[in-house]
Amino acid sequence: MSSARTTELINDFLGSTQVFASSVNDVVEKRLLREVGPRQLTFSQFKLLKLVALTDAQTIGDVAAFLGVSNAAASKAVDKLVRQGLLLRNEAQRDRRAVQLSLTASSRGVLAAYDVARDRKLASVFRQFSPQDLRRTADLLDRLSAGIVDHTAQAEELCLQCGIYYRKKCLVRQLVRRRCFYHRRQNREDVPAAPRGRAGFGSRIFP
Repeated sequence: MSSARTTELINDFLGSTQVFASSVNDVVEKRLLREVGPRQLTFSQFKLLKLVALTDAQTIGDVAAFLGVSNAAASKAVDKLVRQGLLLRNEAQRDRRAVQLSLTASSRGVLAAYDVARDRKLASVFRQFSPQDLRRTADLLDRLSAGIVDHTAQAEELCLQCGIYYRKKCLVRQLVRRRCFYHRRQNREDVPAAPRGRAGFGSRIFP
């Protein structure tokens, strides 16, 4: 196959992945959130709530890495959710730089309603594809992502922004031999000498 033809196929493939990502973002995620969530809740804020639900605790630095924003912007995002009654924020007693974030009854209700609506929507969309088709496609995308990340300088510091779709077994992490900030944070918390007041991830997510 000629170099020009290969380049054309690669561009077509990347275009398809971009359209797919946009479809998920605009049609599945944001539209569903508008249907079930408070009017003022943005999807970025919703992602933060989902992160807290998955991990129980965060530092502002971890929130910033997850959202892909500065520490100042992450702190503002947390403050807005606190004012909306969707998040509780407490400083760790022994380390003022660490915070303990937890959900409220209202935010738990939003997350539950979103999950129900999402599962119903996606069940109808993916019904036409076999489990084997989905697994092969997911594996291909993971291998391509790993190849791209592996050619990136300081890839160990790169957050791949899996967002609300975090997976315990991530092929990208295995292929590239990198650990995302979730795991780096957990490893720090597993050190016996770590102060008891530091915020960390719950063991029910990372056994």
